[in-house]
Amino acid sequence: MARPRKPEDPERWLPCERCGEHRECVVTWQELEICGYCYQAAKRTRGVCACGHNGVLPGIINGRPACRACSGIKLNVDCVECGAEEELYAKGRCWRCVFGSTIDRILTNPETGAINAELKPFAAALKSMKRANSGLTWINQPHVTAFLTDLAQSPAVTHEVVDALPKSRTREYVRELLVAHEILSPRDGLLHRYIEWSNEALSRVISEEHRDVVNRYIRWHHLRQMHSMESVSQGTFLRSKQTVTVTIDFLNWLTARDISITGLSQPDLDAWQAEGPSTREFAIRFLSWAIKTTLVPANLTMTPHRRGSRKMSTEDQHDAVDSITSNKLALNPRDRAAAILVLVFGQQIDRVVKLTWDDVIVSDELVTVTLGDIAIALPEPLDEPFRYLAGERELANTAAHPATTWVFRGYMPGQHINPGYLRTCLTTICSTRAARLGTLHELTKLAPPAILADALGYSPATIERHAVAAAATYAEYVSNLGDD
Repeated sequence: MARPRKPEDPERWLPCERCGEHRECVVTWQELEICGYCYQAAKRTRGVCACGHNGVLPGIINGRPACRACSGIKLNVDCVECGAEEELYAKGRCWRCVFGSTIDRILTNPETGAINAELKPFAAALKSMKRANSGLTWINQPHVTAFLTDLAQSPAVTHEVVDALPKSRTREYVRELLVAHEILSPRDGLLHRYIEWSNEALSRVISEEHRDVVNRYIRWHHLRQMHSMESVSQGTFLRSKQTVTVTIDFLNWLTARDISITGLSQPDLDAWQAEGPSTREFAIRFLSWAIKTTLVPANLTMTPHRRGSRKMSTEDQHDAVDSITSNKLALNPRDRAAAILVLVFGQQIDRVVKLTWDDVIVSDELVTVTLGDIAIALPEPLDEPFRYLAGERELANTAAHPATTWVFRGYMPGQHINPGYLRTCLTTICSTRAARLGTLHELTKLAPPAILADALGYSPATIERHAVAAAATYAEYVSNLGDD
């Protein structure tokens, strides 16, 4: 993302004769005073001049970019290393050449004086980045340089080797880069993150007896469930962390009162729930496991935690959709597209983030999205943000996403956007859960549940529940009319 420009200063500077903004002029080209911003933009303007020259076009003739020869502009954009016309970075070398030599220096194993064979494809992938300046900025950060230097000195590149390096966001980012370029095999990142988190969480358990209980609960309940999945979902990952966190708090609460889990009684559970916030109710998940494993008596009970079922009103939904289509909130195309899928089609964010360009087809005439078994055509203006994202798709093919198919690509290489992050981005528009429930509530009044289930990718039973709820609401409305 480009840095915002500094405010103009009309009292100090005359207007630039290219952009008209009052800024310091740094060069005179074609008898015009040019500001620093226009100067930098000109060095990065590339294309084919009217004379046929293909390269940097710093000049302007008859409103069109022109090469140095045609415009008479003297500007050094000839790299002394590769000879290409490019914006220069240092010592007459372009960004790409400097970036390439920096990669070679950092990834060279000092013991052999060469880049390890396993890392050569990784080095080549980095050098192929479309924006070498962004890559150079990233790799020159001290923590990135330090991590890659350690990796270069490793005798082999495996997940175990990466795990042994200092824990950081950079470690996980580089790991996913290595996976994206097939240097490391894919693995379930959330599963391993949970294992790492749970090992640290155990240290928070005060009692050794209770620590053993939590360890068994993690290994034989949560991890057993995760290992049975094709891949761990974000929801499962967060729910498991939350459950274990509450369980640890509960067992430490018992320890502080000199109560063993094997001596747990109903008054203890009642006191635990009464003394704290509603999130303590999540301990019922642990209690169910403890009863199943005969750790505690089977007659113990807790009040279960209830998720909110508030639905977005029809009027609020209409206002939200109007704000999206007219872009009153100045949202970026990614957030507008996601909001349309939630507000218009009642989609869960966890499913939205997994959409690929196989699910969304964009042509000159039509945009369709497949959420279930049926491709749904998006009318104007609902199609506009998807058309924009499709146009940006080629730019998304970077070292982090070498051949991305995600509609909503994420920060981590090769992965879709984090659903929790996207959900937070949409809070300026609506609660995604309330919006989804409100949409499904209204849609079940308009079409048979079986058709909606096929179109929206829900199970018939789920849509049937919403249809029953919608009918009950309508019946209540009619009953109130009769009372009037």
